[in-house]
Amino acid sequence: MGKHNEYIENIKSIISQIEESCGGSIEATACALSKALIEGRRIFLFGTGHSHMLCEELFYRAGGLLNIQPVLIESLMLHIDAAGSTAAEREEGLADKIFNDYGMKADDVIVIISNSGRNGVVIDMALLCKEKGLTVIALTNLRHTMAGASRHGSGKRLCEIADITLDNCGCVGDACIEIDGIDGKICATSTVAGAMILNAAVARAVEICADNGFYPEHFCSANIDGGDDINNRLIEKYKKEIKHL
Repeated sequence: MGKHNEYIENIKSIISQIEESCGGSIEATACALSKALIEGRRIFLFGTGHSHMLCEELFYRAGGLLNIQPVLIESLMLHIDAAGSTAAEREEGLADKIFNDYGMKADDVIVIISNSGRNGVVIDMALLCKEKGLTVIALTNLRHTMAGASRHGSGKRLCEIADITLDNCGCVGDACIEIDGIDGKICATSTVAGAMILNAAVARAVEICADNGFYPEHFCSANIDGGDDINNRLIEKYKKEIKHL
């Protein structure tokens, strides 16, 4: 079997594990999201390093819910200083400013995404959001997070703080492919699995909303006829409420 096929088989195995073990947490997440949508609360997504990509996965895209607020902090992302972002995500003390800048409030929902679930910023954010009355959902790798100690002063991991934990069912270290003559593994799985989990939760959340007679607004593809008109109306309506629109 070629390594490309091995990677695909690994992803299939992870999807099977998610189907078998994560149905309850996906349903709980969908219930929390649907409640926020129906009640007009906001849904935040926060992640550092590569995890920030999953914040953007649900934001401003074809079929994406309008009521999605990605928390995008450049010092914690990769496009300016990748190595610096690794150092920054281990710091404590940034959560208060992020929380206030984005106007988070009690009864909002936040999905905090961290494959390791052990670094300072995400733990700080989870603790603060819990204290302030938000519903905290963790998207993490339980196998990885339980293999090492927390890097936060509290000694807690993300999964030990969250109200709901979504497990991406990955391996320790995230990368999954070994090749003869190369030290260490290549090809991570957390982004593929995380995107699937989040979209599955959204699909179920919208289904719950529709069952209750509520139909959430969403974007369509800008690359179909009429798409720009639909999206521009939504942007104009909500650009003052959603930070990055």
